[in-house]
Amino acid sequence: MEANRRDWDRRLDVHRRSAFYDVDGFRAGRSTLRSVELDDLGDVSGRTVLHLQCHFGLDTLSLARLGAVATGVDFSEPAVEFARSLAAEAGLQARFVRSNVYDLTRALHEQFDVVFTSYGVLCWLPDLVGWGRVVGRFLRPGGRFVIAEQHPLLECVEEVDGRLRLAYPMLQRQPFEVVSTDTYADRSVELPPVRSYQWAWTVGQMVSALIGAGLRIERLRELPIATWQRLPSMTRDEDGWWRLAGDPLPLLVACRAVKPL
Repeated sequence: MEANRRDWDRRLDVHRRSAFYDVDGFRAGRSTLRSVELDDLGDVSGRTVLHLQCHFGLDTLSLARLGAVATGVDFSEPAVEFARSLAAEAGLQARFVRSNVYDLTRALHEQFDVVFTSYGVLCWLPDLVGWGRVVGRFLRPGGRFVIAEQHPLLECVEEVDGRLRLAYPMLQRQPFEVVSTDTYADRSVELPPVRSYQWAWTVGQMVSALIGAGLRIERLRELPIATWQRLPSMTRDEDGWWRLAGDPLPLLVACRAVKPL
């Protein structure tokens, strides 16, 4: 996790300047929340929301614009500092805490109406059962948990000569060791090589972790849409989602769960 934190520290400068994140658009009033998560979140006005693995907080601040009492958490200090500066610049009331997911109980002690996380988060976590416990710990009885995440199948395939093939095992228990010199937000920028580690978690493992933490699954969706062009043949639809021709694979998973009273 320390190697991963260093990786995300070095990505920040590229991400904050990228068209992918469009920080200037956010400054002008654009919301970064998408229809999938908004559908499961429902009305957040006046509700306390804990946003796990928030990066530099655009979704957290978009929740604040909707009237949520928002708290964002991330393990990258530069990302948290930039999130705080964006909040001050936009005149939004939002709290940002620097912590990895597993240590969060040392920094926060309350419970929240909503716990939320999204897009490219689970693969950076070595312990999904422990993650589920953290979600359950910070969710008040009757509260709602929402996750929108890249489908694990998307991370296991590659495209060669226009054909999809399985390139990485989805059931591997050990982390994948990756040495990267770029980042998804802007492939044109070359970064110093950094080693990071990612884990392959199945939809079943995610759901089981939440159930094991005492949550009840209300809705689980697997959708043929993605937030970025993961494969060369993907095209962007009129709503901004990336798709494969014919929608042959689930590319996104969305889950809504509640903590029973």
